[in-house]
Amino acid sequence: MPRFSAAVDGAAAWTREHGPAAAVEGLINIVAPYLIFSAARAPLGDAGALMAASAPPTLWTLAEFARHRRIDALSLLVLGGIALGLVAMLGGGGVRFLQLREQLVIAVVGLVFLVSAAVGKPLIYQLARARMRRKAADEAQAFEALADHPIFRRAMTVMTLAWGAALLAEAGLAGALVFLLPIRQYLIASPILGYGALAALTVWTYRYAARRVAAARAAGAAA
Repeated sequence: MPRFSAAVDGAAAWTREHGPAAAVEGLINIVAPYLIFSAARAPLGDAGALMAASAPPTLWTLAEFARHRRIDALSLLVLGGIALGLVAMLGGGGVRFLQLREQLVIAVVGLVFLVSAAVGKPLIYQLARARMRRKAADEAQAFEALADHPIFRRAMTVMTLAWGAALLAEAGLAGALVFLLPIRQYLIASPILGYGALAALTVWTYRYAARRVAAARAAGAAA
C-alpha cells in the first residue's frame, strides 16, 4: 500500500496548495457561464446569452495574463486562442456556431502542436523551457543541454504529438456534444471535459517526461 498512501498524500498536498485557486477557476469557467446564460436567455435569446456567458472566462484569462506579465510561447498560445474566439464571436452566426467556436480554437491549437512536431520544433520543448527559465536558470540550462540527445528529442516529439492528437480529439468530442446536449447541459459538460483532458495530459506528460529525461541523462553519462 505504500504507493497508494503516497498517492493520497500527494493528492492532499496538491489540494491544499492549489485547491482554492482551482475552486475559483471552476466558479468562473463553469458556474458563472451557466448562471449568466440562464439569467440572460429570456431577454437576449440563446445567441446573446451565450456571448454574455463567455465574458467571465475570457476576462479571467486576460486578467491572469496581465497579473503574471509574461510573454512566452504559452502566453502567446493563450492570447491567440482568445483572439480566435473573439473573431468567431464577432462574426455572428447561429447558436451552434457560437458553441462550436471554442472547439475551433482548441482544434487550431491542436494543429499547432502537430505542425510544430512535423517541422522538428516540438512545442512541448518550447513551453517547458520557458517555464523553467521563469523558475530556475540552472534547471533551464541543464534542460537545454539535452536538446540534441536522440532520446530527449524523441520524447519531446512524442509528447507534442500526444497533446496535438488529444486536443483534436477533445475538440471533436465536444463538438459532437454541441448537437447532442441542450445548451445548459453543454455549458457544464464542455468545461468538465476540457479540464479532465488537461489534467490527464498533464499527469501523463510529467511522468513520461521524467522517465525519458532520466534515460537521456543516464545515456549521456554512460557515453
